[in-house]
Amino acid sequence: MQIQLPDGSIKELPEGSSAYDVAASIGEGLAKAAIGAKVDGELYDLHRPLPGDCSLAIVTAPRLNKKGIPNYRDEQSKADALYLLRHSAAHVMAEAIERLYPDTQLAYGPPLDNGFYYDMKLDNPISSDDFEKIEAEMRKIVEEDRPFTRYELDIKTGFKKLEEEENKYKLDNANRAVQNKATSLSWYVTGEPKDYQLKGEVSWRDPDGIERDWKQWEDLCQGPHVPRTGSIAAFKVMSVASSNWHGDVNSDRFQRVYGTAFFSQEELDQHLNNLEEAKRRDHRVVGQKLGLYTIDNEAGQGLVLWKPKGAVIRDELTKFIIKHLERQGYSQVFTPHIGKLDLYRTSGHFPYYQDSQFPPLVDNDMMKSLVEDGSSVADLSGKMKEGDIDGYMLKPMNCPHHVRIYASDKHSYRDLPIRIFEFGTVYRWEQSGELGGMTRVRGFTQDDAHLFVTPDQLADEVMGCIELVKIIFSTLGMEDFRVRVGLRDPDSSKFVGDEKDWDAAEDACRAAAKALGVPFVEEAGEAAFYGPKIDFVVKDVIGREWQLGTVQIDYQLPQRFNLEYVGADNKTHQPIMIHRAPFGSLERFVGLLIEHFNGAFPLWLSPEQCRILPVSEKFLGYAEQVEARLKQERFRVSVDRGNDRLGGKIKSAEEDKLPYMLVVGGKDAEAGTVSVRHCDQGDLGAVGLEDFIENILRERDTQGLGPMGPPMA
Repeated sequence: MQIQLPDGSIKELPEGSSAYDVAASIGEGLAKAAIGAKVDGELYDLHRPLPGDCSLAIVTAPRLNKKGIPNYRDEQSKADALYLLRHSAAHVMAEAIERLYPDTQLAYGPPLDNGFYYDMKLDNPISSDDFEKIEAEMRKIVEEDRPFTRYELDIKTGFKKLEEEENKYKLDNANRAVQNKATSLSWYVTGEPKDYQLKGEVSWRDPDGIERDWKQWEDLCQGPHVPRTGSIAAFKVMSVASSNWHGDVNSDRFQRVYGTAFFSQEELDQHLNNLEEAKRRDHRVVGQKLGLYTIDNEAGQGLVLWKPKGAVIRDELTKFIIKHLERQGYSQVFTPHIGKLDLYRTSGHFPYYQDSQFPPLVDNDMMKSLVEDGSSVADLSGKMKEGDIDGYMLKPMNCPHHVRIYASDKHSYRDLPIRIFEFGTVYRWEQSGELGGMTRVRGFTQDDAHLFVTPDQLADEVMGCIELVKIIFSTLGMEDFRVRVGLRDPDSSKFVGDEKDWDAAEDACRAAAKALGVPFVEEAGEAAFYGPKIDFVVKDVIGREWQLGTVQIDYQLPQRFNLEYVGADNKTHQPIMIHRAPFGSLERFVGLLIEHFNGAFPLWLSPEQCRILPVSEKFLGYAEQVEARLKQERFRVSVDRGNDRLGGKIKSAEEDKLPYMLVVGGKDAEAGTVSVRHCDQGDLGAVGLEDFIENILRERDTQGLGPMGPPMA
């Protein structure tokens, strides 16, 4: 069979060869480092026979630097390697728990972005007091360095085995696999599997009735896994929670045990330190403590109430981006918070995304008429879906309103591109259990913009959108980011539009991503149904990744709404629509910034930029002179008029995470100076008031991230 490698070369190997055989044919070092493979885009075990002719990329364990931190080739190889490792660690944890608690019934144990979990039914509850002994059993299994061995049974034999084992959860998993077109069932054994390919009557228990040999622990699983338990270098049981079978609160109750695993102890330690730092920076704690926002149950769950200090941050971000939008030729628009159902029927948002939207608003007279006719709620819902009843809804998207603004005038190709933007508040119905501070809410404001362009303008306009994203990230010190380019899957029917248009749009996205000079990956099948897109994934100061800005190309809405412009040929043409939102949601973005800066915002964003601390009451007059001078330059400044000693005033200002504290006493009053303290850099010494103002004017007006030279002392 022919195996195509990532560099385009072809390897020919006998039928039944594995990814390990491919790696060994390339070199001994690669075979030693290999832990799995990507076969036609699907993760495979290293020793699983390949399906035939295919494309293949070897997944390797990362190399460790001198500090013991892994160096991954790229984000995709990291994701693949950790998936294999963590899926395997979930099995090791399940085996360890079964050793300790023989009555355990296992359900399922998937890997996650930051670890793994296993759902299981236990008679006795597991608590954090049990984690240490679970980890001790896991260490024994890892030290035994047993192989993960896959075997498969035909559907009939596999179900017979499961029925005799009497685990209804595994039977349910098998049924779901069959519903998803599985033609066989697979198990993974940590050790050498017994010969299950027997003829006639088969007993799945040991013939002599002895207890199971733990050297041959197994689990029904689709895989894949690392080659051996010894590959799991570092792991930790993290927490335990309750869950339910298939998430149904009326079904069987499970214990969900969470864990995580890494390729080195140093990487695990770094992860645990980052988790502690994340708790310290949690915007739900820091934001409330600094008085930036509140969420009040009487006002409504998931609805952010911006307090004055938080409103300052929001306003500064808004002014910042408007300046760049106006430079790029955008025009601001305003649209209502509601729209007619027919508008969203045309756009496709209703009823197809009805579950994530607030219920429609129906005219009172219409409701009264339906009640008098004896209509049920189901009747009302059906009539809405069919379009027999109109009404209004809280807008889930700004796009249809912007489309109608474009459609309100006739356009020539000379008018395009048309760029309009709005800080538009939209509403989505999130389940109460999914809400979280500012990052998962029911009402949020998008820095939404839509561009209507001709095909020959598309590439340049996409680049303009990218430029804006780069400016935002650079200004806020978020320059560690990667890019995902979502492309269509040529074999899928979900994508609409002309193939030539798609090719041009995808080329524009690729060119824009390359121009950024940062790593990017192309993901076939990840485009929106209406066009390709570029997503930006930012890494914050403690290594967490957040998806922020997005640029999407849309052929569908212009078609649905029959948008037109007159071309140079005097014929009508359909514009292409670009959606872009660099901040995404202001609520979510500010929540992220709170954690990124740990509440200590740069000067230009800080709700209070300076606080003047008189050494004693007799210097209050000079403190107020300094305050008045700073307010002349439009700084947000206050004087601490309290009776605390100076140390207490400094502590209070530091807890409020102010950029600057200006201590003033007798010498300062005589010399016209201020003694400057910075939240990060500490005591900067005494400096003339006008020199200080000159420095912080530059820092503010250039959106600097910290004090600007020359030194103030």
